[in-house]
Amino acid sequence: METPNFIYHNATVTRERRELLNNHKSTLIWFTGLSGSGKSTLAHSTEEELHKLDCRTFVLDGDNVRHGLSLNLTFSDDDQKENIGRIGEVAKLMMEAGVITMTAFISLFKKDCNHA
Repeated sequence: METPNFIYHNATVTRERRELLNNHKSTLIWFTGLSGSGKSTLAHSTEEELHKLDCRTFVLDGDNVRHGLSLNLTFSDDDQKENIGRIGEVAKLMMEAGVITMTAFISLFKKDCNHA
């Protein structure tokens, strides 16, 4: 989205070049489910296995994100949507960085699962 005050800068180091350097494609794996269902455990276990294969990885964990990026949000429907939207944007940036990104969040709204 182009606005008068912001100009999007196209980097010369592209996602494709980062993926070549990493020897793997970047992707997003979105773990979702009820509270306490094992999303974080599964995401971190998956990351551990990928790391052993020399993959560049990162887990965006719901509880951890609430301590920083979404510290100002409550658990209202609007704030839940905002939280997932923020995570989707961070996940996009991580993928552009060439990273295999895993998220572990309660996604209350079906349409939010397609955000990233």
